[in-house]
Amino acid sequence: MKKILALILIIITLIAGLYYAFIYFVPYSEGVRSGELIKISYKGIAIKTWEGEISQGISGAQIFAFSVEDRNEKVIKDLQKYQGRYVKVHYTERFSTFFWLGDTKYFITKVEEEQSPHFRGVTNDTKEK
Repeated sequence: MKKILALILIIITLIAGLYYAFIYFVPYSEGVRSGELIKISYKGIAIKTWEGEISQGISGAQIFAFSVEDRNEKVIKDLQKYQGRYVKVHYTERFSTFFWLGDTKYFITKVEEEQSPHFRGVTNDTKEK
């Protein structure tokens, strides 16, 4: 009886470990999105995660919500620095997420400041004539 119970526990642990490894290490998709960074926050009660939002439309109707893992300190600092600016983010989408990783399936891996398409061609020429 003890051998059967131990075997069942080992099988359950192995299945849970394989499921976690699949969700964490196998990306569903990878891509780039750009928009105005409207929110970056460290939220949660017992387990805090970094969450953010990018507005991809003029009216704010298209919101891209994302998470950032705690180990990506450079990404977190860059997002805080670019708050309110137009940015391009590189992300990895996972099949699912775990509550201790973040609220969304989208995890930011890199962030770059970019010129807004709304102000392209507009120069900030301050030379006096």
